[in-house]
This record gives sequence, structure tokens and C-alpha cells, in this order.
Amino acid sequence: MSIRFDLSYANIDPSEFENRFDQLAKANEDLMNKTGVGNDFLGWVDYPLEYDKEEFARIKTAAKKIQNKCDALVVIGIGGSYLGSKAVISALTSPFYNEEPRSKRNGPKIYFAGQNISGKYLENLLALLQDQEVCVNVISKSGTTTEPAMAFRFFKKFLEEKYGKAEAKERIFVTTDQSRGALKFMADEEAYETFVIPDDIGGRYSVFTAVGLLPIAAAGIDIDALMDGGKSGFEDYKKPKFEKNPCYQYALYRNVLYNRGKNIEILVDYDPSLEYLAEWWKQLFGESDGKDGKGLFPAAVHFSTDLHSLGQMIQDGPKNHFETLIVIDEDQSNLKVFRDEKNLEGLNYLDSWEIDAINEKAYMGTLLAHVDGGVPNGIIHLKKLDAFHIGKLIYFFEKACGLNGYLLGVNPFDQPGVEAYKKNMFALLHKPGYEDLTAELEERL
Repeated sequence: MSIRFDLSYANIDPSEFENRFDQLAKANEDLMNKTGVGNDFLGWVDYPLEYDKEEFARIKTAAKKIQNKCDALVVIGIGGSYLGSKAVISALTSPFYNEEPRSKRNGPKIYFAGQNISGKYLENLLALLQDQEVCVNVISKSGTTTEPAMAFRFFKKFLEEKYGKAEAKERIFVTTDQSRGALKFMADEEAYETFVIPDDIGGRYSVFTAVGLLPIAAAGIDIDALMDGGKSGFEDYKKPKFEKNPCYQYALYRNVLYNRGKNIEILVDYDPSLEYLAEWWKQLFGESDGKDGKGLFPAAVHFSTDLHSLGQMIQDGPKNHFETLIVIDEDQSNLKVFRDEKNLEGLNYLDSWEIDAINEKAYMGTLLAHVDGGVPNGIIHLKKLDAFHIGKLIYFFEKACGLNGYLLGVNPFDQPGVEAYKKNMFALLHKPGYEDLTAELEERL
């Protein structure tokens, strides 16, 4: 199987799953028929089959234009508007992609902006790009989200001063609402090439739309294979039998352990390439689960690195957590340890061992230690790290997340809690319309 879920170390009796089969079947029916709560944001469910083929072709053409025109592409967005593309690009390119010579890269260097409010970050990025050929892909449904809107204001000015308005517009690519919003209005007014964020797909589920696909394609990644992986996930994860459906298994595994009082899920990887996949996963489950006082807190660790920092807490700390491992079954490298005559560090016992094989033993040894320490573990086995399998893994998580929300009894497709900090921030910035709240907050501070 492309993806399989191993429950051998989860310490869950089969009856705990069986008792939830009816709930799972109902959740799946509501999801696949788009009849459940939040169904106005269920366009992602069949999107790998029903996507706009004409726009998909335009994405490929635009990606080629970006590759031919620029040394660096700046992707401006926050949350789901950047995490999906960064996750895929990080997983499928070298960890040192931006430092490699152009002859070794399949596309321009990729930088991200608008994902924070840091003057230093923005200033340093603008300075870095001063002498490079630059294109920008700005991604925002409304165009008024503070972080990306500010970043785009600076980059629009940067491009227009560097190239003039006529050439700058050839270097700006906009992904936004089909018909409304400030960014759509600006794109039409300035005649930027525009791609669509579908009305029925929220940001954290948007990797397979132009939101994710344009930056991913610009980096030289095969988006046909990525979509094929999503399509394969759609087909495989609607199979009715629990024992044949790893997506069902993962959703119920989370639900059983949550109902046992485990309130933290730790996603574990053993490959630095998956670091931003974990960041995307954290947003996907964090914004989807966390409502009405319910939900698992999504955390992530990167082993073996974090075994030297957080491993102690996981092993011997409070037992309010469980781990989900992502293991890539196919070796990523053939690099081997070699014999040294002096052997001062005592590593000659590893002579001729592949480093990936050593990493595998580290994962196995850690797994057994944590299970012995009372931490349930589930293992997602990913056959290999390529565009198809990453596409399938993304769909695996998206569907499991939707199922999990319905099992919890929450709407997994909204995020009302996100608005609270925005209101306070706007009030403290004296944005018009927030005067009453401004006075209240300033008094509290």
C-alpha cells in the first residue's frame, strides 16, 4: 500500500474501535455526500477529481513563465495560503534548495513573506532580493488580511521601482476570490494574472488548488503526480472496511485516545524534509478540532534532533499525550559510515551501515522506549517521498481531519476563535470602527 497505518503499538483493544463504527460510518456519509455541518466548505472532498482543468493548465504555463523570468519567487500568504506549498516544496526538494546553483534546481529560489509581522524579516528579504530577478505570488481570499496585505504593499512598490509598472505587472501573480474582495479588485485594476481560491474550500484544505499548486509547480515539482496522489486518496479512503482503510484507522485512533483523556497528539518525523508538513498538519488539525472546549492539541517533534530536548518530557513527563509517527519506508540516501583507523569516537562498529538504516534503528528503539514509558504510538508508513505519495498523504490527513471533527461533534471547517486576536489587534492599532474596544483594551493594558 502507498500508505498504511500500523496500530501495533497503540495499546487499543479492537472493541474500542468496533464500538465507534456506526459513528464513523455516519461521519463518512456526511462528509462524502457533503451533508454534514460546514458543508459549504466541503469542495476539497472531491477536488482532486473535479478540479478546473483549464486553470490547471494555466498554472503550469504561469509556472514556466516564473521559471524563465526570475531567480526568486516570493510567495506572500499566511496560514493555509502558504503552509501547504511550503510543506510540499520542503518535502520534495533539497534542504538547501535555495543555496544550490540554478543548474541543480528545477525552478527559482522560493521565499515566503506575509506569514509574520516582523519588520526585520521583511527588510532583510527585500535587501536580499535587490540584485535578483523577482516574481511574486500573493495569496489571499480577501486581500485585507493584515500580514500578507502589508507584505504585498512593500513588494508591489519594490517591483514597480525595480522594473516599472508595465513590467512589474508581468511579474505579479494573484491567487484570490473569483469575484470579490480588495485583492481581486486590485488584480483587475492592474491587470495581474489571477487564479481562483474556490468559495467552498478553506485555506487549510487548499493545497490542491492554485493556492498550493502555483508555487509548487514553479519549484519544478510534478503537480500532475501530486493531483494523482490526491485522487488515489479519494478512491482508497472511501473504502467501507475499517481494516482496509488506514484513514478510518487514524481517525478512530485519535478519537479513542482523546476519549481516554489524552489531549495532546505529537506528530513525529525522522526526516528534516517533513518539518513543514508537520507545520501544515498542526494548522489543519488545530483550526479544525479546537472548538467548544474540545479537541486534541497538535504538537510536532523532529527526531532524532528533538530526542535531545523534548525526548525526556515525552518519555517521563505527564502521560497526557500520544505519538503519531511518519516513517518513509524507502531509503532517501545510500550514504554509509566508513571505517577510521584511529576510531577515537568509537564508531567503527557502524562500518558500512547506511545512515538511513541507522536512523531506522533510532526510530525503532525510540518507539519501544516510549511505548514502554506508557505513550501509545501509531505509525503512518509512507512508501516513498515523491509528489504522488505526498499528494496522497495530504488527502489522507484532510479526510481524517474532517471525520475526526464530526466524531468530536464540532464543525471542522470554520475557525471562529481566530477572530478574537484580530479584533484586539485592530483596536490597539486604532483601526476605524474599533474605538470602543480600543479604550477598554488600553485601560486593561
